[in-house]
Amino acid sequence: MCVNLGEAIVPRRGARWAAGAMTAVCLVLLLGSSGSSGGAPLARPLPLDAAEEVVPDRVGTWNICNPCGGSGHNFGRATEIATYAPQVIGLQEACVRDVEEIRTYLEEVYGLVYRVAYGSVLRNWNRCGGLPWRPGGFGQAILSAAPMTDRESVEYPDGGSEDRGYLAVTTRVGGRPVRVFNTHLAQRRQEEVRAGQVGVLAAEVARHERAIVLGDFNAVPDAPELGPMWALASDTDPGCDPSTVGTDACAATTDWNSTFDYVFLRGITARTHRVRPSPYSDHHLLHTDLNQG
Repeated sequence: MCVNLGEAIVPRRGARWAAGAMTAVCLVLLLGSSGSSGGAPLARPLPLDAAEEVVPDRVGTWNICNPCGGSGHNFGRATEIATYAPQVIGLQEACVRDVEEIRTYLEEVYGLVYRVAYGSVLRNWNRCGGLPWRPGGFGQAILSAAPMTDRESVEYPDGGSEDRGYLAVTTRVGGRPVRVFNTHLAQRRQEEVRAGQVGVLAAEVARHERAIVLGDFNAVPDAPELGPMWALASDTDPGCDPSTVGTDACAATTDWNSTFDYVFLRGITARTHRVRPSPYSDHHLLHTDLNQG
């Protein structure tokens, strides 16, 4: 018999995961196949170095689609996020239903409570499910452990082959307020379209002394269209800076060994960064810990 899920979670490793396994069984019974990705598998222990609670100065970015569906994928995505427990993470190619399911697993299985802001640019039944006359939202989402204010969702004037945009919120990272942007630029071989999109985004980022820009830019570091971003901010990975001699030290963020995903920092510096490949997306989860102050 399932107990109260909230009472089953213990926020310390060990007991937390014993409770997590039982909670996952309950979730399978409660959620069944009603979620967009089907029922959840049993909880499994996180790595020994997994975060025990939300890390207040950690931010991340992850394009979670492709595979875009599949049974258990949202549970797996929640497990990946719970391993590092960032204060803020930007998700791209995110269906609202998938994000809600991920949030449920994060809270009920892993004891991590995230608020959410959506920046949907498409209503697409084939991609995100729903009813033909009420299709699911698709685009960007930001998960934050702290409250978010001043949400702004902007669709680029030219999305290229698919509508694209950015989402911006104000929240707290490392105990200080910061403007956080999350974007997904036009697909590959659409350089001119991306250049226009970067111009729109960079103009808004420039208005803020402290900003974090997360996202899938669909462009390698030395692509000309990223020039305005490099002029405003630095990437968390120093090996990606095109002003250095080459970018060979830049860690790939995709399964095809390209660097498309970035955490650009304006008025903030990074302490560490890590790229984690995942079976739940063809993009890797990228996270960084920021310096205080």
